[in-house]
Amino acid sequence: MPTLRRRRLGDALRTYRRGASLSLEKAAEAMGWDESKLSRIENAKARMPPQYMAKLLKQYGVTDSEVISALIDLARDAGKQGWWRAYGDVVGLSYKDYLTLESDAESTYIYAPGLIPGLLQTGTYAREIIAATAMTRTTEEVMALAEVRKMRQAILTKPDRPMKLWAVIHEGALYQRFASYPALMREQLRHLLDMSELPNITIQIMPLNSTPHPGMAGLFEVVRFPQPWPTVVNIENIQGGYFLEGAEDAKVFEMAFERIVAAALSVDDSLETLKALLERNIT
Repeated sequence: MPTLRRRRLGDALRTYRRGASLSLEKAAEAMGWDESKLSRIENAKARMPPQYMAKLLKQYGVTDSEVISALIDLARDAGKQGWWRAYGDVVGLSYKDYLTLESDAESTYIYAPGLIPGLLQTGTYAREIIAATAMTRTTEEVMALAEVRKMRQAILTKPDRPMKLWAVIHEGALYQRFASYPALMREQLRHLLDMSELPNITIQIMPLNSTPHPGMAGLFEVVRFPQPWPTVVNIENIQGGYFLEGAEDAKVFEMAFERIVAAALSVDDSLETLKALLERNIT
């Protein structure tokens, strides 16, 4: 099955070709290729040789060096499998696609109404949440998925351009209790405070007495990428997640997140809330 990166590359090349008003036949002819070769590249069924990317984009009138460089990099990486490949079928196809997007992302904006976002979860919290929500999973699969969730978090602390994360968490999620792990939320609250000290992470709390806001409709993530890749929205439910990639859809959710931020406690007040809850959990 074609990788997500290969599909995104094919979509981008098709868009640029059509923007230049070139048919598949004419574009392929300019490259000295068969029409079928370019068609297979655009449909993610064949590899795009990185060394020919600049020449192809020149036919399309693309001159932005950042765009050209990004497309060359994607062509080079399009066939690569992520670290999650080692977990086999435990990681479903849609989740693999999301992990690919996340690993390429520049920033992510999350509204989480009922739980701590995965990128901010401790290992124990992750295991408990996955066990409670992934009801058809075996104990071994739950453990594996919790490991995957923790390994995802490396993108927040990598030395070269760590991903920016802005998370708005509903206050109700901070009162969750786990009978088998009485100290779990204390550890989780401490972890949130520790993570908030990183310069690329912003955490806000949506108070219990907030005014109505768009986040009342449920959890979503707005994932942004370097140019030229479009913003993607991930919407989650108990059966997993699905993506919205249209520019208009992304704009709606970006506006929604701005309103959510405005309705939430300020960053400073959010941190004070976390500290107060931690003190209450300690005593």
